[in-house]
Amino acid sequence: MTSLNGTQSAPPVVSGKDAGKIARAAFVGTALEWYDYYLFGTAAALVFNRLYFTDLNPTAALLASFATFGVGFAARPIGAIVFGYVGDRYGRRPALLATIVMIGVATALIGMLPDFSSIGLAAPVLLAVLRLVQGLAVGGEWGGAVTMAVEHAPAEKRGRYAAMVQIGSPVATLMASGAFALVLLLPAASFDAWGWRLPFLAAIPMLLVALWIRLKVEESPIFKDLLAQEETVKAPALEVFRRAGGRLVVAVLAALLGVGGFYMITTFAVSYGANTLKVDRSVMVNATLIAAAAQIVVTVFMGRLAEKIGSGKVTMWGGIVSAVLAFPLFAMIDTKSPLLITLAITIGIMLIAVAYAVNGALLTELFPPKLRYSGVALGYNIAGATSGFMPMIATAMLGVSGNQSWGAALILAGISLLTAVGGYLGGRLRIEDKHLVADNA
Repeated sequence: MTSLNGTQSAPPVVSGKDAGKIARAAFVGTALEWYDYYLFGTAAALVFNRLYFTDLNPTAALLASFATFGVGFAARPIGAIVFGYVGDRYGRRPALLATIVMIGVATALIGMLPDFSSIGLAAPVLLAVLRLVQGLAVGGEWGGAVTMAVEHAPAEKRGRYAAMVQIGSPVATLMASGAFALVLLLPAASFDAWGWRLPFLAAIPMLLVALWIRLKVEESPIFKDLLAQEETVKAPALEVFRRAGGRLVVAVLAALLGVGGFYMITTFAVSYGANTLKVDRSVMVNATLIAAAAQIVVTVFMGRLAEKIGSGKVTMWGGIVSAVLAFPLFAMIDTKSPLLITLAITIGIMLIAVAYAVNGALLTELFPPKLRYSGVALGYNIAGATSGFMPMIATAMLGVSGNQSWGAALILAGISLLTAVGGYLGGRLRIEDKHLVADNA
């Protein structure tokens, strides 16, 4: 392995035949984590503004709902520091077990939380607290999942295994949007009374399955080597800021579009279509279902492409094309045509998936193994904390623009270009982390 200061250590031997098993285990856990997280985003646009912030006018209630949604993103860098410490100091595996339990329990409790009419101000406060717990857990989840997948994979196949973890996102979108699409079939009164809670309560059996799978996952061989060589650091997050600050900035830029762009095309677009354009809610939710299915295909393809041309180039071109098409996509949504709205959201998610598919491969190769969990988690989640408030900012800009979508399109174009810069720099700063493969898959 090659560290930032150029020193060499004996490469650990990993088994290629285990790479697929580990990546699938990471995928299952990540899919549950994002399912729980995406549920909150959809509910923020369709439910929480009406049931938990009812003492506010409609616009203020929606802004408050999105602010609560954004709290989870603000908590994610803290989760990255906490679980990055555990992951780089004591092991990737214990950190990943803790994150999955935290988010599963928090999501189930949201499904049981009384609304404003029952307990008053305590309802939105408790909702924000549970969202905070979700954010802390997700802050440590993704970085650990991709780190585990990459560190078990043969060097030449890292792109595909890192992309497998990313498939957890569209699968989670399918599950979350599908769950809401089903409960939206209920009468409005039943939906508000108890129907919206069912998708959150479904997190309980899903948590048990995901936890069982993760308990069977072995520790990363590269981390075992770090322990054997006594190369772990006492304060990995601090070391990332001190020794790899520039790389951290690049990681943040590269991850912006995959997080912020996604929520602009899903959470904000659903709210904009349903609340501003008065398009039927089911049209907006069903559009995200179709888009998520298309995202899976793009993610698989881009993971393989990254192995051929590099994850940096894939990220750069994904950002450029997303910026070019940002305004046309929102113009299609403005038509209020169900067909064009579905097409716009599908194309938008497919474009964002280009960069998102290779985030895991790009970010893990920016940091040396002893700082990897913390570096990847911090980069991704600082981007999340920055861009998680984008739906709220875009909603606020609707008041400035007279309910026109150009403000949202401008935000999407801006973060797309920043990600293009991150991809370009990330490709040039890549650290070769070669290791021997005992049995190629």
